[in-house]
Amino acid sequence: MDNQNIIIRVATAADKVYSKTITDEMEASAAARGTGIAKRSPDYVEQKIDEGKAVIAITDQNEWVGFCYIETWGHGEYVANSGLIVAPAFRKSGVAKNIKQKIFNLSRQKYPDSKIFGLTTGLAVMKINSDLGYEPVTYSELTQDEAFWAGCKSCVNYDILMSKERKNCMCTAMLFDPKDHYEPEETKEFFKENVKGFERLLRFKQWKLLRPFMKKDKTGGAAKPKSLLHHLFHL
Repeated sequence: MDNQNIIIRVATAADKVYSKTITDEMEASAAARGTGIAKRSPDYVEQKIDEGKAVIAITDQNEWVGFCYIETWGHGEYVANSGLIVAPAFRKSGVAKNIKQKIFNLSRQKYPDSKIFGLTTGLAVMKINSDLGYEPVTYSELTQDEAFWAGCKSCVNYDILMSKERKNCMCTAMLFDPKDHYEPEETKEFFKENVKGFERLLRFKQWKLLRPFMKKDKTGGAAKPKSLLHHLFHL
């Protein structure tokens, strides 16, 4: 990582060589965090590259650094910047923020009238989104395209989502509406002023939404989480 320049650009056909590395790291990262993202195949990543809907980060030595892609829903009314992933060696370096900025700009260029949204369980991504002008919203303000919600089936939290009739889950929804939005300086300041509240919100979701999925210890002791959710509850 030292003394290497990182290049962030729209992905090209030559970048397909990284497709399996990207999807493997997506899966490993989701498992480590205990939060699911829709599983993607190398073919899917390559399709996004062919469509010109992907951003990649590499070093000047051609080492893969990060990736993100665009998805559209509701006949283009909604756009999602999905699959953001950074190689472990380059995390906490600011590259994720730069990738998000690049994919956001590409989305605005390709779909200037579309609403851009995201779902995240992480405070760091919430901050990045706020810096771009996203606002926290309810799930009702997101796309209702069935294809989008079907993508959540591979997430470990899918049962929670369905138990709440798709109105709430572990993720926080954020939205940028080009026709009705605050300036990035305003949303950035709002996040800064309310970061403690967002932290409490995430912790509350972990407690409140996971509680119905707890099971009693057979010995009559305290409730213990099912193994699938154990790592989630102890974030």
